[in-house]
Amino acid sequence: MEIWHNPSCSKCATARASLDEARVPYRLRAYLAEPPSAEELTEVLRRLDARAWDICRTGEPAATESGMADWPRDDATEPRWVAAMVAHPELIQRPILLLDDGSALVGRTPEALDEAVRRTDR
Repeated sequence: MEIWHNPSCSKCATARASLDEARVPYRLRAYLAEPPSAEELTEVLRRLDARAWDICRTGEPAATESGMADWPRDDATEPRWVAAMVAHPELIQRPILLLDDGSALVGRTPEALDEAVRRTDR
């Protein structure tokens, strides 16, 4: 599994600790230093079965400055959301767990982390 993480994020630290405890192997991607392309982010959204605004941190300064909370949430504007998150990766919710089975989860809750462990072939 690959984890898109922010090294200073407590939820990311919790995810790493949970996976370490369960002995689940993973690769880390510091997505702030190595931002995804629009194509990568679109693929992650597909794997999450989510829309861009579902994983956007609209309280971040880059989002509030651009008024993202008020942007339309429809098919026509989704590329705008993706482009904003690629330009400002701090807007992407974290941690995102990209499972080897092709699925993905946002690993912010104990339940999501438990699900990731269950779905991982060890």
